[in-house]
Amino acid sequence: MQVRTAGARAASRARRWLLGMLMKLPGGKNTDPAALLARFPDEALMPLRRVGLDPVPELDRLRDREPVSRVKMPLGLRGWLVTGYEESKAVLAADTATFSNDFGNMIGKVGIAAEDDPGGLGFADPPHHTRLRRMLTAHFTLRASMERAPRIRQVVDEALDELERAGEGGRPVDLQRYFSLPIPSRVIMELLGIEEKDHEEFQRLSATRFDFTAGAVGSLEVIQESINYLREIVERQRAGTRVGLIGSILDQYGDDVEDVELAGLADGVLTGGLETTVSMLSLGAIALLQDPAAYARLRTDDSFAEPLVEELLRYLTVVQVGFPHFACKDVVVGGKQMLKGDIVIPSLSAANRDPRTGAGLDRVDPSRPPAGHLAFGHGLHRCVGAELARVELRIAYPALARRFPGLRLAVPADQLKYRDLSIVYGLTELPVLVN
Repeated sequence: MQVRTAGARAASRARRWLLGMLMKLPGGKNTDPAALLARFPDEALMPLRRVGLDPVPELDRLRDREPVSRVKMPLGLRGWLVTGYEESKAVLAADTATFSNDFGNMIGKVGIAAEDDPGGLGFADPPHHTRLRRMLTAHFTLRASMERAPRIRQVVDEALDELERAGEGGRPVDLQRYFSLPIPSRVIMELLGIEEKDHEEFQRLSATRFDFTAGAVGSLEVIQESINYLREIVERQRAGTRVGLIGSILDQYGDDVEDVELAGLADGVLTGGLETTVSMLSLGAIALLQDPAAYARLRTDDSFAEPLVEELLRYLTVVQVGFPHFACKDVVVGGKQMLKGDIVIPSLSAANRDPRTGAGLDRVDPSRPPAGHLAFGHGLHRCVGAELARVELRIAYPALARRFPGLRLAVPADQLKYRDLSIVYGLTELPVLVN
């Protein structure tokens, strides 16, 4: 694929950022994944670890003892880990005069320069963040997502047909490959306007970018490859037929949005709407198979899907940590004094398991509002695709339960292979028996 030099440089910003940060660590030239991870304090990696569907016990104990705690950070930076629900919500909802996501807060610290900025919505404050988000919002409202429901049902039925064929004769079949992956993949790529011939390549790119055990540098190279690929699609649509979200943004904003900027925005939509929903469908299926009463109820009670999905989102919290926040002034959170310039990391998985919320999977009740959760984040950077994800999950889970009432794991639950260390938690595969 041919990409102009300026585009290639911009697409590699994230990779240069991580490489630059790692090179500042002692022995940073060694890019072996295990060696790189060994340089990070265990407490900084704790929010990315799990045991099955649950956060590691150490994270629960830390939250119960100290919901806002100091955490060692690489490069000598001052950091805080926020594990309590109300405390995390307060950080996420704070105005930008108190906490900022702008990467500019890092410039000048331990040799970090402006060109190290990885870019994107997650590291931006208004007005830049507002401009980028405005381009997307109309495509992800509840109304727009509900209008896609008929097509989502078709996609779900097609996936279930493939799953049934693959599992004929009692053969074990990978639920993730035939159910969890194709549904959000087809939905988000059709929304973006990516041609079907490119779907498989983007599935491959998405699956490897969040798993730190595969090597952080390798993950950033995948991000660069994805953005380069999307930039080629943007260039084709700018010059020719315009379809999907990419085409709509080109029609509306034209020369006001550059190819690289739109490719990066599309990459964020793609990864946010693909890998996270893949993980939710797989992990949710495991949780349901471990709760036969809930799985059976999905088949007969249409009102049950909505509160169940909200509870699964809270309980599973596949996006384990929020974007880093930078304290813009001295501020007290959860009784702890933070100083201007401190880095604050909300642990979404720990916050959503905070017993103070009073939630629990065994207490899903359609007659009352579901417990609040931070699975989609909160405040300015709340996930723009939250409503689309909800529609997909509310359609997919009941359809799975109705088509395969006898669905069961093909291996003991403790033999399932999860990602060991990942921002987006998930499995490598999910073997099941459908008959």
